[in-house]
Amino acid sequence: MDGILYERTLPHGPAVRIRRLSVAGEHPVTAVLEVDRRAGTPRSNIGNPPPLMEFEGATEQEAVEALEPHARDDRRISQLMREKGLR
Repeated sequence: MDGILYERTLPHGPAVRIRRLSVAGEHPVTAVLEVDRRAGTPRSNIGNPPPLMEFEGATEQEAVEALEPHARDDRRISQLMREKGLR
C-alpha cells in the first residue's frame, strides 16, 4: 500500500499504520493513524480503514514523530477504537 510511513502488526492480527494522505513531496504533510482489521486477508488492499487520529505537519518525519507513540501503544489503540465506535 502506497504512502505507509509506519506499520506494525497487533498480536491478534490487525495492522496499525501511519499513512500519508498528501501527495509525496507535497507540504504540509497530512497523515493518519489507522487500524486495518483486514490485514493479511485477500481484502486487505481494498479501501482504507477510518482514521483514529490525523496530523498535519511540515514533514513526514514530523508526522511520524507525532503519531508513532500512539501507534506503538496497544492500550491507546484500543482506547481510540472505542472512542471512534470501532470496537
